[in-house]
Amino acid sequence: MKKKTLLNLLLFAFVLSFFVTPIGYHAKVWLNQLFSGSAVIVPEEKRERLPNYNWRLKDGNWDFFSFDRSKGQVVFINFWASWHLPCAAELADIQKLYDDYGDRVHFYLITNEMREPVQQFMAEKKFTFPVTYQIIGDPSPLELLKPPGSYILDREGDIVVKQKDIADWDNAKIRALLDELLAE
Repeated sequence: MKKKTLLNLLLFAFVLSFFVTPIGYHAKVWLNQLFSGSAVIVPEEKRERLPNYNWRLKDGNWDFFSFDRSKGQVVFINFWASWHLPCAAELADIQKLYDDYGDRVHFYLITNEMREPVQQFMAEKKFTFPVTYQIIGDPSPLELLKPPGSYILDREGDIVVKQKDIADWDNAKIRALLDELLAE
């Protein structure tokens, strides 16, 4: 076999592995992480304030609760889906933020999926952040972003970050922002 043919076969096998093996899934997650940028912070003069905290959600036990419990708190909201590859890529960063800020920042990782696939995904990935379930059709004080979309709110209910795409959440810029918001 010629060297060129062998190289072509190896290249073909490598590309094919992205589509039919678990290695491909992990490589695609890694590439999403590699090319995700930091979330964009909304300038103070352009920040919008939540009109209210009237939002009914479900917790991981499938019990209803009101978003009103986060009034006066720093809030991190992420819309995600277990089947959506860019979500899987950014959730590891969000888990790190939750590990470090979960006792001081209210985290809402919101999905509109059923419980079983979400619980299975959480167990596979060993994520411990709290899952929040969206109630389809109920009003929300925020624009419901497509996954992966995120918000960070300050204590006054101002939207400090509105991210409509995958982002790198575990970085010095976001940590400094959270520290600043918590100090206010």
